[in-house]
Amino acid sequence: MKNAGTSIASHRSLDRDLFLHRDYLLRQGILRLLAIKDSDIRLLTLDQSRDAIDNGLHSGGAFSATIPLVALFYGGYLRLDIEDPTRRGQDMFTLSKGHAVAALASIYADLGYFDEKILHHSRSSESILNGHPGPVLPGVQIATGPMGQGIGVAQGFAIAGRLNPSFDSYCMVGDGELQEGSCWETIMYAGQHHLDNFCVLVDRNNGQLDIANRMIFPMPELEAVFHSYGWEAYNVDSTQHDGVLAALDRFRFGARNGRPTAIICNSTKGYGAFSDFMNKHKVTVSSSLGAQEIELQKERRSQRVDEALRFLDQLEASSEGAAVRRLLLDAAHDMHLKIDSASIASVPGPALTRRVPVRDKHIRWDEAALPKLDPKKSYAASDIVTSAMKVFARDGRVVSIDSDLASTSGLEAGIASVDQRRALNTGVAEANMMLIGEAFAALGSNTWVSTFCPFFNWQVLRRVAVGHQERLEAIEAEDGWLSEGHGLDLTFLATAANFETRTNGATHMGNDDITTFDAVGHLKIIDVSCPQQMLSIMKWIMEGNRGLIYLRVMRTGSAVLYGGDYAFTFGRGYRLRQSAEDKAVIISSGRGVHEAISAAEACAQRGFSVGVVDMPSVDEELLLELYASGQLLVFAEQNNGYLWQNFLKVLYRNRDRAGLKSLKNVLTINTLNANGRPQFIHSATYDELVAEFGLTPGAIADAIESGLAAAR
Repeated sequence: MKNAGTSIASHRSLDRDLFLHRDYLLRQGILRLLAIKDSDIRLLTLDQSRDAIDNGLHSGGAFSATIPLVALFYGGYLRLDIEDPTRRGQDMFTLSKGHAVAALASIYADLGYFDEKILHHSRSSESILNGHPGPVLPGVQIATGPMGQGIGVAQGFAIAGRLNPSFDSYCMVGDGELQEGSCWETIMYAGQHHLDNFCVLVDRNNGQLDIANRMIFPMPELEAVFHSYGWEAYNVDSTQHDGVLAALDRFRFGARNGRPTAIICNSTKGYGAFSDFMNKHKVTVSSSLGAQEIELQKERRSQRVDEALRFLDQLEASSEGAAVRRLLLDAAHDMHLKIDSASIASVPGPALTRRVPVRDKHIRWDEAALPKLDPKKSYAASDIVTSAMKVFARDGRVVSIDSDLASTSGLEAGIASVDQRRALNTGVAEANMMLIGEAFAALGSNTWVSTFCPFFNWQVLRRVAVGHQERLEAIEAEDGWLSEGHGLDLTFLATAANFETRTNGATHMGNDDITTFDAVGHLKIIDVSCPQQMLSIMKWIMEGNRGLIYLRVMRTGSAVLYGGDYAFTFGRGYRLRQSAEDKAVIISSGRGVHEAISAAEACAQRGFSVGVVDMPSVDEELLLELYASGQLLVFAEQNNGYLWQNFLKVLYRNRDRAGLKSLKNVLTINTLNANGRPQFIHSATYDELVAEFGLTPGAIADAIESGLAAAR
């Protein structure tokens, strides 16, 4: 028995040794194939930049990122559907460090997201390959640059990837952009919420834009920092593939332990280039140094091919080696390489991505289950949101993210009553809130994010809008890859608008947000005046394909102004009070509409009739009609004159049609100072604020009476 046991142990040892030897040979072969792929991607990167409209290349970051990107995309880790990059359930990749777009575009062309010809003549107005990645380019989900925001969206993808169907989210971020605060909002959240399907590759090339060979702000040991936030973290040498592969193996195939993974890829700017000319942030590749670089890279590829062929030939010497060789031939095919006895050729493409299926964005709900409002009662907007979301959120595509102000929005209470996994809260991290919201919207959800009006991050909002525009361009283009329904449905629920913040400090007052955000492209701004209107707006948004909405709501309760049959339409104003005898019309929005109604009643008691228009969104036709009427127009607004400023734009755009002559029949009452300049509002009660700015019913009536007298 003793001898038999020894014999069995001996066989097991031999089997193990044989397995390890085969694994070693396979690994060595894979490393040689990846080295060839590395050369292919560098040559595509250099070649596309040589005929770019500016002959430029962000060489430092693109080259240092190449080895980690090649390892990720060709190492067998990503589960991708290249024909339909929008299909839920496949892994997601986000290039947060957008300056490395040339390397990513080379990989995407090689994999078949688009034809290789798109790599040529990039950065021009006719090209869909820009200086940073964006959804106009097939397979790219969001627009990114160097601002540290892509990592937050990738984290949002990871959150969605824990729902059904499940998937992993990968991201590459630069060490320079890790100096952006929004990155750390993401890193804290991901660790706290155990996003172990989230893998971040940090391209630590120790350089930035102004200084290519060191960091302007010295970074700490990132492995320890990530560990402190609850992450798995690995320091690897990314001047070769082996360490990157080992770390990716642990993430992709190891046991999940509730920790996201950070792989710190240590390299230098421009690594993999021959000339130090390439170590800068950006270079012009059309120069003689650029041509020399291309020739040297071609020579290196030939050397790598020779080395790989010799290795493959040696494997034929044994049956064990022959089995490994067959596996390597399969791996080469997956890497878009074709091997014969004398060469290893690159076989990019073909382009596989097709126009993706139309996405149904219409949320289903039970109309009978929605709240019914009593016209004799007052309601807070948050109460309407909570009650309605308990109905809308039965559709699994409705998602909300708050930032420590959920009690003012009502979102979390409503959606969490149906599925708390879709009612998130990022704490005091508004940028992260918005980035998670963008991720869910990109995946097709009807997404709501909420905080106080002044707290939304303009930098994030603008980039989200850029990505939304590129999605619309890809939908509208004859050869675009996206179809109807693939825009972003993302609502920014802005609470405490106008004078609603009241006795908080000036930093919280929402009188300037509406005019600031009016400059953001594709943002639909709505200022809500009534609980019934709020409910109707929510129904309108849930119909889908409404895009980016900035929805301003009152914090405290208000009376119901509209009946149950009211139907909101964007770009339409509503006459709440009108008669043939009207001498003036008050135009307002939000709670200002309630003061306008009371002011009109005060005017009636003084013996003259005044109309009231509620304009929750800018109605160009109605504004032109009101101007043509010759009545005194009174813009009474509890902000810096959003409707008034848009009225001026409408008149200018339609100046021939409107017969623009003068503005003597226009009166403005708002929070601009005496010189017509923006200002901030300090703490006060609501009654004090409307009195200070002449927006009480009595003050509005006085102003109208004076205006009518002056006109006579």
